[in-house]
Amino acid sequence: MVESRKEALGWKAPQKACEDRKCPFHGELLVKNELFQGVVIKKDSNRSATLEWNRSKYVPKYERYTLLRSRLRVHNPACVNAQIGEEVVAARTKPLSKTKHHVIIGRAEGGKA
Repeated sequence: MVESRKEALGWKAPQKACEDRKCPFHGELLVKNELFQGVVIKKDSNRSATLEWNRSKYVPKYERYTLLRSRLRVHNPACVNAQIGEEVVAARTKPLSKTKHHVIIGRAEGGKA
């Protein structure tokens, strides 16, 4: 096991320790400076979660905005353990599986240093 880091991209490590190799704080995973903020809408038993956020796009033909939904599969480390309905921040990593290329690094309510 690699020595634990105190922070990743300015986000402090959770108090709870974990044995997850794919954890950016207690494992060997490095994160890139590409952050996404969204709400956890789905959570799996195999430490995966789905984030969702809405954004608006202008449609010139109709001179109106349309609401677009974006979804992202992320890794949910045991030390973070984000629950459904929580707003979290995810960072880009190396590919973790076929569909997961991001990991949750903290809750959006005020975990940032």
